[in-house]
Amino acid sequence: MFCACSEASNTDLVWPPIRATTALNVPLELRHLRCFVAIAELGSVSRAAEKLFVSQPPLSAQLRCLEQQVGVPLFDRHARGMRLTSAGQSLLEDARAILARADQAFERARERQCRGQTRIRLGLIPSAMQSLLPDLLDRAKQPSLDISLQVSEMITSRQLQAVRGDAIDFGFARTNDDDQPVETVASLDDPYCLALPTANALAQHRGVIPLASAAAETFVGFCRHTDTDYQDRVLALCEAAGFQPRVVHEARNYSSVLALVGCGLGVAIVPASFSTLPHPGVALRRIQAERYQGRLVLLAGHHLAGQAWADRFIELARASLASLGRQLVVHGSLGLIEPSTHDLRGS
Repeated sequence: MFCACSEASNTDLVWPPIRATTALNVPLELRHLRCFVAIAELGSVSRAAEKLFVSQPPLSAQLRCLEQQVGVPLFDRHARGMRLTSAGQSLLEDARAILARADQAFERARERQCRGQTRIRLGLIPSAMQSLLPDLLDRAKQPSLDISLQVSEMITSRQLQAVRGDAIDFGFARTNDDDQPVETVASLDDPYCLALPTANALAQHRGVIPLASAAAETFVGFCRHTDTDYQDRVLALCEAAGFQPRVVHEARNYSSVLALVGCGLGVAIVPASFSTLPHPGVALRRIQAERYQGRLVLLAGHHLAGQAWADRFIELARASLASLGRQLVVHGSLGLIEPSTHDLRGS
């Protein structure tokens, strides 16, 4: 299979001329993917050429070369424009991820040169923003570490995708005891608790309470589109206890959920780590549950293997997890079982 591409124009934004050669020998460069993405998003070679400030014929020729290299059509051509084939849709998703990763790599390299620091891309579940991040930021300020953090709030399922796609370096996520991802390098037991208004009768019990005792209570939950992972875990816990929670009130984050509980509007299921923070009008009690015991885990991307700065950050993060664990022990009067940290590197 051969592909003969037209001569490029004199602008440096056009792909360079490619000699007639077999499709498998044509080198694929980032500019190929950028132009493909532009055509896919605009649905037209002519509009993509205008956006990229290039002439249309070389762009069309390069697209034909790309299709020959992939070996399948990427677009269906019709009178009103171009529509991605299923293969084109698959390539578009991967192309966007590759380009985003490349842009981040270039930015990190420039920052390293200018500031002499390594930027760490960190994903955080919403609950860790308050319970874990402040301590981690304090530890990251050590001059000897020479790192800076770029923090993104992500639910666990998105973090797993981001870590595996090299979109983030590390992530603090929440898993169950029996479902730890292979990317886990450290963890802390962070069981679920029942958040109760202090005037609620269940708040008078100081020990572990069965979740079934809250079956008749009004629940406060997350908006469904905000954190589907949290909603799924709450439903699983309640179903294991033999009931469906009656969720009447909803909020977008844990602080708002606990504020509604403090106002007496209902009860909620939250991680035990929230017992380390002040929440007026709220009492937290450990719930009795045989399954779905929560754990706060540190995820690390496979691309970090052998990186000295990554090993230093893992030690830093483990220290923050251990500090949070000690605080949970102090709050043992709430019915919390003493947590433990786990170093999972090399396991």
